[in-house]
Amino acid sequence: QVHLKESGGDLVQPGGSLRLSCAASGGTLDYAIAWFRQAPGKQREAVSCMHLSDGSTYHRDSVKGRFTISRDNSKNTVYLQMNNLKPEDTAVHYCVTDEAPFPCQVVVSTAGPFHFTTWGQGTQVTVSS
Repeated sequence: QVHLKESGGDLVQPGGSLRLSCAASGGTLDYAIAWFRQAPGKQREAVSCMHLSDGSTYHRDSVKGRFTISRDNSKNTVYLQMNNLKPEDTAVHYCVTDEAPFPCQVVVSTAGPFHFTTWGQGTQVTVSS
């Protein structure tokens, strides 16, 4: 079973940028991968998602134009580039995948719940002045 490990979280000022990394080990990423986040007292939500078969990407409306999901197959790593960060982006961010295909467009536009098989441990992003 593939394991996921996130890195890159940090404290950043509003308007700043961060790039999160999600390194996969123990297997390959087959179908789709998503970035979720969970802020204190709020429900976990998907912000970005990629179908690995064709590279198509989807983003939640609240991050469109600011976040970009990408991958480096040679490193078995997926990235989340976050620009123009806002205080409301403060959350623990997780990368997530599953042993079966899942529809990215649904994942980023609904509240779930989603029962995916593989979650990373999370990385904290804090946006504050």
